[in-house]
Amino acid sequence: QVQLVESGGGLVQPGGSLRLSCAASRSLFNIVVMGWHRQAPGKQRELVASITSGGTTNYADSVKGRFTISRDNAKNTMYLQMNTVKPEDTAVYSCNAVFFRFGPEEYWGQGTQVTVSS
Repeated sequence: QVQLVESGGGLVQPGGSLRLSCAASRSLFNIVVMGWHRQAPGKQRELVASITSGGTTNYADSVKGRFTISRDNAKNTMYLQMNTVKPEDTAVYSCNAVFFRFGPEEYWGQGTQVTVSS
């Protein structure tokens, strides 16, 4: 089992910045892909950004140019740098990770609330 713990959420003003962290309880050596997802009230969960083991990144059109996903393997941690945030970015942000050892293993964090409001 792997535990993923998100942190860094909170209240931020429109146009501001926030950095989310997702810490894994074990090494990312066998990681296949990690991602950030968000779910706003009354809406379906959507993929915000992902990063593969090789470092290839992918972003939702709504966050391109504003959000940056990264990973620090030495710290077993993934980040989401959120810049120029908008009220529509308000949601619960969750991270997930897919490992491959004897087969695919997917894990999810509990989520952290991000609220963009003045």
